[in-house]
Amino acid sequence: MATLPPLELDARPFFASGRQPLPAILSAINRLEPGQSLQLIMPFQPLPLYNLLRARGYTAVPQERADGAWNVLFRPSGPAP
Repeated sequence: MATLPPLELDARPFFASGRQPLPAILSAINRLEPGQSLQLIMPFQPLPLYNLLRARGYTAVPQERADGAWNVLFRPSGPAP
């Protein structure tokens, strides 16, 4: 079975417009297929989100971008059901 590509969510526009991105992030997590990851783009490293999504079974793989933003891949911690 082929691995699904990560669902990508760029949260930077939320911050630029003064909105909170958490509802959109949680909605994206809820839309993931079993085994699928979320690729999140943030203007900073979202440390509190790591614990929140770890509790939901996701591991964060952060990487700072050349523009100073962060790509954070949240991948399922265990095998897909």
